[in-house]
Amino acid sequence: MLLAVSAGLGWAVPPAHADPVTYVNSVNARPGFNFPSGDAAIAYGRGVCDKIAVGRSYAQIIGDIKVEVTHGDESLANYLVGQVVNELCTELIGPLRDSAANYRPGAQ
Repeated sequence: MLLAVSAGLGWAVPPAHADPVTYVNSVNARPGFNFPSGDAAIAYGRGVCDKIAVGRSYAQIIGDIKVEVTHGDESLANYLVGQVVNELCTELIGPLRDSAANYRPGAQ
């Protein structure tokens, strides 16, 4: 297994990998999400990954999720984005973080 050494600190971090099972369990365990199936939850999450990959801003993505999934709930939308990037498209954490740097709730 390859390990990445963190900026000379001497500790190793295992490489990130997608984990759709953990993603589905996370969104199913949290009240407020009503995906009809695990496959539907994964498909929606992969769609969010696609939006991040093409450069949509954090504000745009949160706005979409608030309309499409969480009925305006900012906290649930943030939770879902976090689960998506942490479990389905870890390689996009950096670009998402960059686009969220100046995010203010309600701003799009």
